[in-house]
Amino acid sequence: MNPPKTDARRHHDPQVRGFASDNYAGAHPEVLAALALANGGHQVAYGEDEYTENLQQIVRSHFGAGAEAFPVFNGTGANVVALQAVTDRWGAVICAESAHINVDEGGAPERMGGLKLLTVPTPDGKLTPELIDKQAWGFEDEHRAMPQVVSITQSTELGTLYTPAEIRAICEHAHAHGMKVHLDGSRIANAAASLDVPMRTFTSAVGVDILSLGGTKNGAVFGEAVVVINQDAVRQMKHLRKLSMQLASKMRFVSVQLEALLAKDLWLRNARHANEMAQRLAEGVRAVHGVEILYPVQANGVFARLPHDVSESLQQRFRFYFWDEAAGVVRWMCSFDTTEEDVDSFVAAVKEEMAR
Repeated sequence: MNPPKTDARRHHDPQVRGFASDNYAGAHPEVLAALALANGGHQVAYGEDEYTENLQQIVRSHFGAGAEAFPVFNGTGANVVALQAVTDRWGAVICAESAHINVDEGGAPERMGGLKLLTVPTPDGKLTPELIDKQAWGFEDEHRAMPQVVSITQSTELGTLYTPAEIRAICEHAHAHGMKVHLDGSRIANAAASLDVPMRTFTSAVGVDILSLGGTKNGAVFGEAVVVINQDAVRQMKHLRKLSMQLASKMRFVSVQLEALLAKDLWLRNARHANEMAQRLAEGVRAVHGVEILYPVQANGVFARLPHDVSESLQQRFRFYFWDEAAGVVRWMCSFDTTEEDVDSFVAAVKEEMAR
């Protein structure tokens, strides 16, 4: 059967590669095939379809029998909905100063979710019980937003990882204070691949109450999910999702992408490959005099410091972002489709620019 004709045209050069973001990558071919498989015929809208129902069983296989998935459009939506579900109107969220919810979501938790973020500076993007205590106070002070949730990111915005024991300690500490724990898992697959453990090992097994499950950065076209692990911790998730404009009418096309990633091992294959490419990149640039890698390379990101003019010259050849331009810090991200040739070409370009 011949593919259907279309009037759409390709407007980009598929040979152009970069290290700006794992969001720059396209969709994995297996995910695209799943979307085509789910097309055709009629399915009940707003999550009452067979694909969303089947996704529940898959999510439970990863996070436990009590887990429930609520597919949403994007990561910001997942975080805002999840945090609303575990806070009161007067509640606040403790997070790292570098957390995505604080730095990269345009104020959505505050403006759309009505949440107060209580931030803590960290040396490596990771919270600890001691750091949490810098904001975990004044629970009965009506003049202060009440700390009700600790939000952590795995892997962190700086590419570092929490061990399962570290997350267990955070959960026990938060729960002892009457707080709940949210995990931003936009790159949860990269963390599991690097730690070489199932996702449940550092989520449901250690006390995480609710998480944002990433799909887009791991090969989906669009779509993430809020996964409720502790049903007693949340209220009216389906109403919150609708209220937050995250209820997809044709939800089967979100759910089938997550199914394609999670049903077998595609999520893990993609994440392992991205991590391996980051390691290859780090090893290549580490040998270049004048390039300083700032954090342990534990997932699919490399953070480095090099001369500002060198970074600007490199950006004419490869797309990537400054993380802290004033300090000369850049971020290089690898994706499921990053190749060894991509990495080696970039390392060669770094060497050339540094030698000028």
